[in-house]
Amino acid sequence: MMILVTGGAGFIGSEVIRELVNGGYGVVAVDNLDPYYDRSLKVHRCKLLNELTNVEFIEGSILDEVLMRKLFSSYRFEGVINLAAMAGVRYSIENPEKYISVNTLGSLKLLELMREFKVQSYIMASTSSLYAGCKMPFTEDSDVRFPLSPYASSKLGAETAAYTYYVNHGISVKVLRYFTVYGPAGRPDMSPFRFIEWVSRGDKIKLYGNGEQTRDFTYVVDVAKATIAALKETSQSFEILNIGGGAKRTSMMGLIQLIEKNVGRKAEIDFLPVSPGDMLHTSADISKAKALLDWTPSTTVEKGIEQTVQWHMNNRKWLNKIDL
Repeated sequence: MMILVTGGAGFIGSEVIRELVNGGYGVVAVDNLDPYYDRSLKVHRCKLLNELTNVEFIEGSILDEVLMRKLFSSYRFEGVINLAAMAGVRYSIENPEKYISVNTLGSLKLLELMREFKVQSYIMASTSSLYAGCKMPFTEDSDVRFPLSPYASSKLGAETAAYTYYVNHGISVKVLRYFTVYGPAGRPDMSPFRFIEWVSRGDKIKLYGNGEQTRDFTYVVDVAKATIAALKETSQSFEILNIGGGAKRTSMMGLIQLIEKNVGRKAEIDFLPVSPGDMLHTSADISKAKALLDWTPSTTVEKGIEQTVQWHMNNRKWLNKIDL
């Protein structure tokens, strides 16, 4: 079975591809290696992907209609896992047009190709950022019509586009709203990666807010397993699913303390104002994912941070060169 994975060199995408290959799938991976963050992370992930069998990696954009049509013409895809995206709340406020273009229009272009080439299974990455202002724990039926950032707005647009293709063309859709994903080879614009690097280097942590804000951290391997479970769930339906840690929330100060313990160094902290569009707290109700996908996360934050810090220690030499 051949699966198209967009954003294949990304943090989540590369882990999803490993899970697919381990499950016996063939994969065509597309990624444009966008320099939103240091490309060396994506190059590192690509090197690991090249060691896998049954994976063809193609550098390119989902907005490249010629390339994408060629791929759909050349392969018989059984499903599309769309993880290609511009991510991050703060950067989206500065570059809203790019977010709408990649996240919303890019998703629409994939759906149109799926309709034309009769590909019936669509898994797309969405975000917990849609829940800003909603009552916790966040449930999939929360009113998310009023997004606070262009990033969230672009993902809401992608979700609604997917719904119309389910209604009008019968494409089965699983929308996965991921909650603060972290782990080895993560994104350097996110707090777990940056905090580990700053503490390891002896630099001050730049902390937006007072540290009491909390997140539902979710380990990347658990997220990848949930994504594969969504692909295997074959009901012809449109489903929105929270993919989160599902346990107690962790504060930013709690995260820093875990990092200090595993790095073996005390953190220095520079407290900064909260950024516009940032959420103070996130908490996922994952009961629907448990019921529909038979999925629950298995990695505690304590264990996940331990494993992530160990990866940073093992790759210390080249990580020192990454611009944070």
